[in-house]
Amino acid sequence: MTIATEQTIDQLWYTRCPVPTASGLAHSLGWLSDNAADHGLPLSILQDAAPEIAVHHYDHRLRGLIREGGNVPALAARAQGSPTRLIGLTWIDEAQAILVAGDSPVTDAAGLAGARIGIPAWAADQARSFPRAMALHGFANALRLASRTLADVTVTEVDVNRDPQVHGRATRGTTWGVAELLAGDVDAIYVKGARAAEVAREQGLRVAVDLDTATTRRGRVNNGTPRPITVHADLLEHRPEAVVGFLAASLRAADWAAGHLDEVRAVLAHETFSGPEGVVAAYGEEFHRTLHPELSAERIELLGVQKQFLYTHGFLAADFDLGSWVAHEPLEQAKALVAGERAA
Repeated sequence: MTIATEQTIDQLWYTRCPVPTASGLAHSLGWLSDNAADHGLPLSILQDAAPEIAVHHYDHRLRGLIREGGNVPALAARAQGSPTRLIGLTWIDEAQAILVAGDSPVTDAAGLAGARIGIPAWAADQARSFPRAMALHGFANALRLASRTLADVTVTEVDVNRDPQVHGRATRGTTWGVAELLAGDVDAIYVKGARAAEVAREQGLRVAVDLDTATTRRGRVNNGTPRPITVHADLLEHRPEAVVGFLAASLRAADWAAGHLDEVRAVLAHETFSGPEGVVAAYGEEFHRTLHPELSAERIELLGVQKQFLYTHGFLAADFDLGSWVAHEPLEQAKALVAGERAA
């Protein structure tokens, strides 16, 4: 009789955000399930689990979990002591913008001086307060273009879901503050992503600052740029082959995406709750060629920029050493595996 031990992991979990990811495509193609089966592990999707399990999307305290999603919850969970390792980073620009009313006099970053900016209220905890973190960093990046800071604007809190859910693929908005902007309670809001572009057009709102075109990559650092892939440390320690297989499936999906734009757009239209036009508006024409996870020095440095911003503004319970969080070996092994397949 086999006796279960503390080290036994008999379930692989996967969770992602509704944005372009190679792992999301690998899941849609069935390759993540194939990888799990190859290693004798059933694969479950966190979004399909009961709420008491799905909540681990934010705290990552689930031993069999691999997560690809926004960096605010991932960094907050690590700062609170969750035993995770960083195994990959992706970068997809996703239509970050500062919106104003159609008749607003604000036309650029300099015009934001003195404005009332809509910032989502704090949620139930630091990890779930990612809307607030996104808006603050988005405005900070925009204001920097005019040599201004958050001290030059008035923060006005706007309504937010204090307990966002991933259970059942519940929609998580990216357009907090639209109602307040339309009502004239705030002068500007931060938005990002496919659905945000559609909402702006539907409501007659105007882009005052397009962060995708107005600033450098460092100036676009936010919750999804760069986007981390994290794994529970126990899974990496006791089932490293499953983690390497997950990354290899993601790399294969990134290769596949480069030649299948229409199929990728169809998957993302479903994932992001927007139409194909919204996907194009948010992510551009070439995003499908840049989905490969990396752990380059540049991406780690940019994640460090985000970590420092979050710590400075109260989104992290404690600071921590970013370098010691990174585990390079799984991605290196996955790259070698896929390279061998390409050469065969």
